[in-house]
Amino acid sequence: MLPIDLEHADRMGKAIETALALTVQFGAKLTIVGVTSELPGVSAHNPAEFEEKLSALAQRLGEGLPHGAQSKTYVAHDPTAQLDAILLDAVKDVEADLVVMASHIPNALNAIWPSHGGKMASHADISVFVVR
Repeated sequence: MLPIDLEHADRMGKAIETALALTVQFGAKLTIVGVTSELPGVSAHNPAEFEEKLSALAQRLGEGLPHGAQSKTYVAHDPTAQLDAILLDAVKDVEADLVVMASHIPNALNAIWPSHGGKMASHADISVFVVR
């Protein structure tokens, strides 16, 4: 499973490359997961448009992969507050056995707001590969 923030997908290159490499090396299935709001945002005007864009990204990334790539969109009232719980549920929903996700460079704010990757790594029942 590869969580993607469509607003920042252009800065997630290392995580995307890592997920693609692991998918090829192990003949795995790749599911790209995205979380959006019902309200218009930077990456999409509505959940349907978000799902379309996420699906197109999965199609593009899945070219040449053994099983292609799928996408799964989740809609949340407050994606920022609900992201960790949604991603933990998505692990079970898509039957993932590994999560590859991008991280940010740690800073002092991590004491107040922990990273999503750190939260996933400490709460998921499966392995989480956090790529910086």
